[in-house]
Amino acid sequence: MAQQRKSGRPSGGQILGDLQGKLKSVTGGGGSSWFDWVWIGGALIAGLVLMTTSFTAIEPGQVAVRINNITGGLSTVTQPGWITRLPFGIHSVYVLDASPQTFSMHGSKTIDDLEVSELTVRASDGSNFHFSDTTIIFQIAGDEAQTVIRDGGEERGYLKWMRPYARAILRDEFGRESTISVSNPTKFGEATERAKSRLNELLGVHGVIVTQIVTPRPQFNDEYEKLIEERNKLGNQLEVIKSNLAAAETSRERRLAEVNRDQNRQIQEKRTELESALATAIAAQADATREADTYKISKVAEGQATLSASKQQAAELRGQLDAVYRARKAEIDAFRSQPVERVMERLGERLRGVTIAIEPWANDANPSRVEVEKVGGAQ
Repeated sequence: MAQQRKSGRPSGGQILGDLQGKLKSVTGGGGSSWFDWVWIGGALIAGLVLMTTSFTAIEPGQVAVRINNITGGLSTVTQPGWITRLPFGIHSVYVLDASPQTFSMHGSKTIDDLEVSELTVRASDGSNFHFSDTTIIFQIAGDEAQTVIRDGGEERGYLKWMRPYARAILRDEFGRESTISVSNPTKFGEATERAKSRLNELLGVHGVIVTQIVTPRPQFNDEYEKLIEERNKLGNQLEVIKSNLAAAETSRERRLAEVNRDQNRQIQEKRTELESALATAIAAQADATREADTYKISKVAEGQATLSASKQQAAELRGQLDAVYRARKAEIDAFRSQPVERVMERLGERLRGVTIAIEPWANDANPSRVEVEKVGGAQ
């Protein structure tokens, strides 16, 4: 190792050792020359230059890419602090800003890589509109810093990508919309998201990512702006009408619910009342049926008893009548066999007390009246 140090360039330890020896020789007296002092000053300057060129500071929000110029190797350092590099052109270190940066498109002229003129877009229906101030927030992906150096070059060469990519993609995506749809916040937001996705596809492979795109409302010529304003007023009125309709619908549903609730309550009350009346009627019907059955049973029994008694009485009367009939018949038969004198005697007994008025009979076509006078019980 000592042999390698002698044969090569002097190391930092050797320079410091020689410097100490020279200082001792100078301060110890003995006729030092001005050349010794020049050599000491040069050694001090060389030591300071060696120390300052062997370390590089990385601040928060920065990344560093260290390139080995001999082997061509690349390494990325993302942690803040000090990193070492070999002097004499062996290592090259490039520090990049990895914090969020802003790319703006506003005004009528380009100022630098991050401030360019405003964005003008031709819509799908042929009309033109512009954005007064469009802002794109982007940053370097820390672990892709070596890709940024490799593709964009040293320092801030990657910033030159923003202007062509952002302007072309935003014009393309917003140009897909018409003047009507681009005024719609929903469609406007969709176009912004499409542009952001395409930018990340193109810039992401180079180590740059877009985090946000902020665009104001697109602006048209004065006449069209008036039409848009009028349309917005009508749209606001339409929203108010929709809100009123929604409120009316809510009120209607609430009223219907209240009416349904009241009607259901009345229906339930009426149903309960009718069910109670039905139960009472069924109970009354059961009582009436039971009473009717009892009455029927009693009356049927009574009728059957009366029928039996009547049948028995009829049988008795039939027997009596038969006896009377036989007695009368016997009497008649006996009377038939009586002589005329006995018949006349009996007839006289029957006509006793009866006065018969007899008028002389005349053989006249128109007989006079015959009077029959009832005397007693005979005629």
